[in-house]
Amino acid sequence: DEILLGRRRSEYFIPVPASKKAGAQLQLDNEWTAERIRPNDFVNEVRGRVDLWRKRGYAHVTPTTRRLLEYWSDSGRENRVLFAQREAVETAIYLAEAATKDSQGWMLTRLEETNEEFNAGLPRIALKMATGSGKTVVMAMLIAWQVLNKSAGPQDKRFTRRFLIVAPGVTIRDRLRVLLPEHEGNYYRERDLVPADLVPTLGTAQI
Repeated sequence: DEILLGRRRSEYFIPVPASKKAGAQLQLDNEWTAERIRPNDFVNEVRGRVDLWRKRGYAHVTPTTRRLLEYWSDSGRENRVLFAQREAVETAIYLAEAATKDSQGWMLTRLEETNEEFNAGLPRIALKMATGSGKTVVMAMLIAWQVLNKSAGPQDKRFTRRFLIVAPGVTIRDRLRVLLPEHEGNYYRERDLVPADLVPTLGTAQI
């Protein structure tokens, strides 16, 4: 019940089953106690490094990436990118382009170890965002970042032109057509996510 400046640290709550009588349905004790809250240390560490990297001017990225980051962070934009959207994309970019050069390669090692344990070695990075925070915009920003960099450096294996988008149904699939550069109402133009002279290059994407 106290308003503080800044942002809450990432934490998670461990639910504990309440005691039950024989035959009774299992119920969770809804009491939230400090003893059950655990910090997401890895998430908080990554957030801190991305924040520092941002304040230092986005070091260790390609010229194309730098142009996009500066375009998205321009305070004079009419169609501003929300901070949550920027931070999500910045995190993906930092891990892909800057972490190792920023002496934070341990982050990639940690992700590799976790994927080896839980995902049979399939590389996965999750960007967890709240409902309504603009995940589709983030998807468009990630696609633009990848496609434009692949066009500028075709031999750079960090980038691609091919994408698979998985949707839970026809309705969501249709909503996600805004990610197709050829779509009349695509987000790259509607949300002004790409400088005008780079928009034609998006047509090389295979989605």
